[in-house]
Amino acid sequence: MSAASRRGLSVGLTAASVGVIYGYDLSIIAAAQLFVTEDFGLTTRQQELLTTMVVIGQIAGALGAGVLANAIGRKKSMVLIAVSYAVFAVLAALSVSLPMLLAARFLLGLTIGVTVVVVPVYVAESSPAAVRGSLLTAYQLAIVSALILGYLTGYLLAGTHSWRWMLGLAAVPATLLLPLLIRMPDTARWYLLKGRVDDARRALLRIEPDAQVDEELAEIGRALSEGSGGFSEMLRGPYLRATVFVVTLGFLIQITGINAIIYYSPRIFEAMGFTGNFALLGLPALVQVAGLAAVFTALLLVDRVGRRPILLCGIAMMIVADVVLLAVFAQDRLGGAGLAFGFAGILLFIVGYTMGFGSLGWVYASESFPSRLRSIGSSAMLTSNLVGNAIVAAVFLTMLHTLGGAGTYAVFAGLAVAAFGFVYRYAPETKGRPLEEISRFWENGGHWETQCE
Repeated sequence: MSAASRRGLSVGLTAASVGVIYGYDLSIIAAAQLFVTEDFGLTTRQQELLTTMVVIGQIAGALGAGVLANAIGRKKSMVLIAVSYAVFAVLAALSVSLPMLLAARFLLGLTIGVTVVVVPVYVAESSPAAVRGSLLTAYQLAIVSALILGYLTGYLLAGTHSWRWMLGLAAVPATLLLPLLIRMPDTARWYLLKGRVDDARRALLRIEPDAQVDEELAEIGRALSEGSGGFSEMLRGPYLRATVFVVTLGFLIQITGINAIIYYSPRIFEAMGFTGNFALLGLPALVQVAGLAAVFTALLLVDRVGRRPILLCGIAMMIVADVVLLAVFAQDRLGGAGLAFGFAGILLFIVGYTMGFGSLGWVYASESFPSRLRSIGSSAMLTSNLVGNAIVAAVFLTMLHTLGGAGTYAVFAGLAVAAFGFVYRYAPETKGRPLEEISRFWENGGHWETQCE
């Protein structure tokens, strides 16, 4: 690999590592919530509100992220993310009341909402086509690694009930990433969007030194000049089909129940009969280690086997896991074998989700639109994703108390079956195809212009 290619790979991996701050926040709230509940005397509804508040902030961030990324650039947006996240993490740690903590969590969510839109767009636009899927999957790898870090941090601090430290330490990875982000260039597509042709040429050569630069710049320029790049363009032909696909996919990624496990895994293990800090906080970390292995699997296979087979396999594993959990919770008394099956069900769900939806859902978000719509398209997908997330965060504990574990996982199993059918019917295979060619697939009503496979 040439030095220039290594620089391109480094750009993609550095951007993907922003997923660390997102992943840490996802898991640390599961541990912190246990002790915030004690200190502030939270009811079940208040616990759900505490978890949901960050998602409400993410929805607001997602709605504005596409416009922000187009206005100031992908790079500056990520720098702003890191600075804001560190400030709001410290604010959460210093909270003296529930309203103050809720406000801090909302602001953190706002930052995360921008993160999940901008980073995949940056990686997609900064990566050589041959490894684009792998680098987008590396973003999920960073998220899962940070999930493990968050659970382990919660476990280590659980003995002293130090929820303020749990939340405040989130500022550390954001601060460490800042120097790396400042040194990165923006993307060739954004530079062209702003009419900065020379900067676009340098950025393109940095990523793909052997590229036919003038031809690629002309192709990108044509794609940028074909429309307004606004939400209204996404809601009419020829991009309405792509918009419906990514918005539905984003909703299914969340409504199938992943964040019920991420946010409330201590409560789920508790409902199964597990006790003690290790069972409630250590076991979720072990589960995410298996998820990390699943991301590596997707990372190795996504640009070889393709997107569709891995995604469908992952959803099928989620369905099986839901059925196992339904059966486990249907038992009146869980002995050692029941607890083992319950843990195995959670483990299988995490592996299936992480290998499929978690690793590849955002690949589709960043590949389905032309350059002028890419960040706004990702924003639309994230918004629908977060609506599903908010629904699960807001009602899961109530579902667990009213429907029981068996009823709750029967609902999730049905939703996972619906997700499998949707992906099987509508998700294209985009392995190895240039971004502009993928855009034309949607422009042609869901058909490839030429068959290259």
